[in-house]
Amino acid sequence: MADLLINGRDAYAVWGVRMGDNFLDVVGSSVPIKELIENKSRVEHGKRVIINNPKLDERELTLTFTIEGSSQSDYQVKKTSFFEELYKGVIAVQIPANGSDIYHLICLGKSVTYAQSLDRTFGRISAKFCEPNPAVRD
Repeated sequence: MADLLINGRDAYAVWGVRMGDNFLDVVGSSVPIKELIENKSRVEHGKRVIINNPKLDERELTLTFTIEGSSQSDYQVKKTSFFEELYKGVIAVQIPANGSDIYHLICLGKSVTYAQSLDRTFGRISAKFCEPNPAVRD
């Protein structure tokens, strides 16, 4: 079983990609709730807060991936291909061992960090994503 699926494909088999530091903690973190409706009136004490039917808000995530190649050229091909997949915009991330949730994310293309090993066969990428609707995970 694949550890990580990206757009329905085994991330390690296709790009040599695995989950990096705190990956599971970040995707599993709680989702914020939209601000509650409030009304302040000068003719009433305090304020009214409507709590009926709270809704989830979007969230931004920074995910870290590692990329591994069997040689320098294999690594470069996999890294380039993985970046191309990310920059398609919308990606679907699934961690089969964690259940059937599919996280529909948009790669924001900002705050991307990259580090490469001295032998040029291993690297680490962190990128910022937006999950526009955390209520949809199928």
